[in-house]
Amino acid sequence: MNYEKMETTNYGRISGRVCSEISRSHEIEGEAFFEFKLEVARLSSAIDTIPVTISERTLVGKAVSVGDFLTLEGEYRSFNKVINEKSRLILHFFAKNVEFGKKENVNEINLKGYVCKEPTYRKTPFDREICDILLAVNRPNYHKTDYIPCILWGRNARFMASQGVGCKVELSGRIQSREYKKQYEDGSSENLVAYEVSCQNISVLGNVTSIEKETDAKTAVNN
Repeated sequence: MNYEKMETTNYGRISGRVCSEISRSHEIEGEAFFEFKLEVARLSSAIDTIPVTISERTLVGKAVSVGDFLTLEGEYRSFNKVINEKSRLILHFFAKNVEFGKKENVNEINLKGYVCKEPTYRKTPFDREICDILLAVNRPNYHKTDYIPCILWGRNARFMASQGVGCKVELSGRIQSREYKKQYEDGSSENLVAYEVSCQNISVLGNVTSIEKETDAKTAVNN
């Protein structure tokens, strides 16, 4: 693969089996994009089903079929979509490089961004500590921001629970999917799938206030 992991805010690599038919998603300035789902195995033998978006220019004329084994490099992205008159955050792996036929057990993602919502800390019935954060990850070359839900465990959960909005972090982990049932006020329910990054390592790089002060200081020196 020639997609290098350079200085970036968003880098991922996943490998697995295509489990859905590929279909045309959209077109931008004459470039067509396609979508499908990839089954990525965990070491525990559980399966994460990850939505993938890929350009026709990345495929370079190659066909993707159900059952193919692919290794993909790219970014984990998000966009808002109105479904049943409700806006939902849609997450997908945007593939920038593809390799066919390679069977690997790979699921890694590295993100650098800002906590943009108050962390939510809780404990499971078995007393396991969990913290949910929403990370705003900038796409420097596109002037866009992806919003990525992340989940932390144990001491990382306890640590991030004490951090606030604006905290800049760098983390690594894996992309995971999980099914859940959502209950509505009218008594109805719906089976949904949640996508998130399960964090393994995290580092705090600063916060909005300190970063702004540092930038102002550098500007003053340069001037």
